[in-house]
Amino acid sequence: MLGADLGLALTYVPPRDRGALAALFAIDRAMGDVVRSTKEPMLGPIRLAWWRERLEELDEIAAGPAEPRLQAVARELIPRGVTGRELAALESGWLRLFDPFPWSVQTSEAIWFRGNLLFGLGARALHCADERIQGAGGLWALVDAARHCSDADSRTMLIQQARTFARGLAGVRFPGPLRPMSMLAAVAARDCRRSEPFEREGTPGRAATMLRHRFSGRLPRP
Repeated sequence: MLGADLGLALTYVPPRDRGALAALFAIDRAMGDVVRSTKEPMLGPIRLAWWRERLEELDEIAAGPAEPRLQAVARELIPRGVTGRELAALESGWLRLFDPFPWSVQTSEAIWFRGNLLFGLGARALHCADERIQGAGGLWALVDAARHCSDADSRTMLIQQARTFARGLAGVRFPGPLRPMSMLAAVAARDCRRSEPFEREGTPGRAATMLRHRFSGRLPRP
């Protein structure tokens, strides 16, 4: 499940590119599922390492294991110049979510860099590289982590970090091809402004925020 916000964003990706972005976010979400489903923290890094190793292997072999998300990467992303090794680097951001609570600034930095990498690879897959979209990815990743974090102090720290980045991106106008991704940063800025309790994905207010951004291309102030 990719979530209601991402599901809406993907509907605005041209059909020729939708599979590539869906494959990218599915791999990121697969690593997130490892974090969410691991009951014994010592096993989490081992499970994440499986994804890292399988992704790295995609650069050497024509087809990966019979795992749909890896097959989608081989089919949709590798031909667009996104390597398995680059995708495997997403692991480092998820790995830090096994840090003990309360999380440190170093944890938030790892989360930010994961989002930065994720959106940067997405922009490359769309043949529309833009440094600002990478910053938008970092903002989105921080808020996404806060929305799923069970520790109050860590959530507060992540939102404070996210607000700083959101202020820096306020008013930035993203090019049309990248707006399906920057739409996610727009609802992240909304979460920064509203704070807790976080609203569920797919609400009319969130959809309206995403659609306004789709037409304007600008991020709101947090």
